[in-house]
Amino acid sequence: MTTRTDHDPFDLGFDADDEFAAPGADPWRAAPAPATRLDDPFADFPPARPGDGGAAPFIDLPPPAPPYTPKVQAAAPAPSAPTLTIEPVAPPPAPVAPAPSAYSPTPETLATSEDMGEAAVPRITIHAFCARPETAGLVDAASADRRMVRASTSVQPGGLEAAVAYYQNQSTPSLVLVESLDPAPRMLALLDGLAQVCDPGTKVVVIGQTNDIALYRELMRRGVSEYITQPQGPLQIIRAVSNLYADPSAPFVGRQIAFVGAKGGVGSSTLAHNFAWSMAERIQAATVMVDLDLPFGTAGLDFNQDPLQGVIDALGQPERLDAVLMDRMMVRCGDRLSLFAAPATLDQDYEISADAFEEVTQKIRGAAPFVVLDLPHSWSAWTRRVLIGSDDLVVVATPDLASLRNAKNIIDLVRQARPNDAPPRLVINQVGVPGRPEIPVKDFGEALGLTPSLVLPFDPKPFGMAANNGQMVAEVAPKSKAAEGIDHLARLISRREPPPPQKASVLSGLFRKK
Repeated sequence: MTTRTDHDPFDLGFDADDEFAAPGADPWRAAPAPATRLDDPFADFPPARPGDGGAAPFIDLPPPAPPYTPKVQAAAPAPSAPTLTIEPVAPPPAPVAPAPSAYSPTPETLATSEDMGEAAVPRITIHAFCARPETAGLVDAASADRRMVRASTSVQPGGLEAAVAYYQNQSTPSLVLVESLDPAPRMLALLDGLAQVCDPGTKVVVIGQTNDIALYRELMRRGVSEYITQPQGPLQIIRAVSNLYADPSAPFVGRQIAFVGAKGGVGSSTLAHNFAWSMAERIQAATVMVDLDLPFGTAGLDFNQDPLQGVIDALGQPERLDAVLMDRMMVRCGDRLSLFAAPATLDQDYEISADAFEEVTQKIRGAAPFVVLDLPHSWSAWTRRVLIGSDDLVVVATPDLASLRNAKNIIDLVRQARPNDAPPRLVINQVGVPGRPEIPVKDFGEALGLTPSLVLPFDPKPFGMAANNGQMVAEVAPKSKAAEGIDHLARLISRREPPPPQKASVLSGLFRKK
């Protein structure tokens, strides 16, 4: 850091070093140079010691907020079974069973579908020193989240003071998260002591009670990585940690949307392909379609493509996959749609590790804002990991007993593994097959505890024509109920509306080719 002679009241001081502890001489550890009140509002602070009876400079700050109290919201009733049922664009989230800890998620603290996805925290070690049991419960819930599954997290009581004492004889990890209930002078004095024992490269996140810009600026000036005021849920902690390790060269992290069928033949792959096409053509968002049904994938047939390379080449060399190689392996199916096709051959057994699938899917998320995964109806370590790691999950089922049982197993697993995320979306397909006994849609949704996002009637003609022609349903039957329902599902998940159609110019007809 450099010594500053001028003062800007709106300068947040982000020119500080990224590391909380710097080797050699550190300007903020040495004796501070004389400064005026305008240069440093903390220059006149008395040294903070236990039992110091001096006047507190922060006596006029607002009092700490009360501890967070979880709430539980009642479930919304499932709709009846019309011919075509679509969920409203802003549905109420389904209830989530409370976790056996000090923190229980509520609909207000669940992750909702946003425009972009959320990056996972890398393989780091995190030590958390919490002063309140409520905060310890939030950190425990955050450490169990899918976004932090690769990080190793330990939680200890005692807060900031305990952290200073602990690291007197211990090396510091990648990230230290400390909570302080002390006044600002006491907090700063303890942070000075923590800085003396921190190793170079260690990042520090402080959880405090005071929401004050002057304190925030001082913490940033002293090298603290982030300051959180009274977190209301684990996602606030997860995002704070994730932002510290985000790749600055990556413009975004794409939303990963996984489609899985409750059983074979329910139409999950067909809906995934049509959904990706609708995202690209109707919503006009850049989308990548990834066919992960390696031996029997049909994305190449549905999009009328036969690429020489595909997703199997990426899975074979995940460490070499970069933007240039990825562009060579994908085939363009339109201005905004790219396809990672499956080989759809039985020449090999496709024994690929779950780590390879995870690494490839994470890299593909940097290629487009939306990534649609077509998962096969099989169960393995990689399918489980991809399901849990996706931002949105769509379960496709038919109204029969086998689909009900399998869908319940999938949804229960996902709810348990993703307590901080919104529940999966349920699509009931092929409703109203002549002569087939069916479970009513209302009973189907109530058994799963979900409101179906989409109910599609049995209409084989447009789907059959589209499959045989290598087209999408909206291309062969744009006015059909299936095309309307798929477009609505795209708007529902993306939370975007199609752009308004451009009006043709009066002079456009003069230049039209004959």
